[in-house]
Amino acid sequence: MDIDLFYREKGQGFPLILLHGNGESSDYFQGQMDAFAAQYHVYAPDTRGHGKTPRGTAPFTIRQFASDLLCFMDVHRIERAHLLGFSDGGNIAMVFAMAHPDRVARLILNGANLNADGVKRSVQLPIEFGYRLASKFSGKSEGAKRNAEMLGLMVNDPNVTIRELADIKAKTLVIAGTRDLIKKAHTEAIAAAIADSLLVFIKGDHFIAHKNAAEFNRVVLDFLKDS
Repeated sequence: MDIDLFYREKGQGFPLILLHGNGESSDYFQGQMDAFAAQYHVYAPDTRGHGKTPRGTAPFTIRQFASDLLCFMDVHRIERAHLLGFSDGGNIAMVFAMAHPDRVARLILNGANLNADGVKRSVQLPIEFGYRLASKFSGKSEGAKRNAEMLGLMVNDPNVTIRELADIKAKTLVIAGTRDLIKKAHTEAIAAAIADSLLVFIKGDHFIAHKNAAEFNRVVLDFLKDS
């Protein structure tokens, strides 16, 4: 691995890894760290090119981020862990669970999507326009190049099929906001395709872990408590 992932760590017990969304960092989980650390050994890494983790030279894709996660677990001698991913972090967790089912105890997908079609068009259209514009100028500006890479994650990734979700063996919580930017039918389809899954909608938008932390934490901890 060409980089080291910056991470926050708290608590003791079984490992629980928190994966943030696009353009964010481990700071997103400020409302979760203390609550989860009371029962679990919580790790919250910054994804490649996010937060305090350098970009490195490897591809900037969801599957590369999943590969980075595997290296992170190996370096920290984490044989198995619960994974909680939000938005693009959910996509990373989903891809990782498909590729490495033996490394995942329980899986929590918050606001994940299989492809760009899962995002409401009112949200996705500006992203696609911004991606085309940033890509046009990516050779002339480092800022445009970085913006194109970030937006590209939401245009080109993760490209997972419904059939591939059958490779997920972990018991899974699929959770989203009632006014999420991910289409409700898309979230429902993800849950339906995973053999052992629970679907929960919490009142709020895409950022329920941040804006409705108490309810989000309760649902997650209830899901994990008998693991």
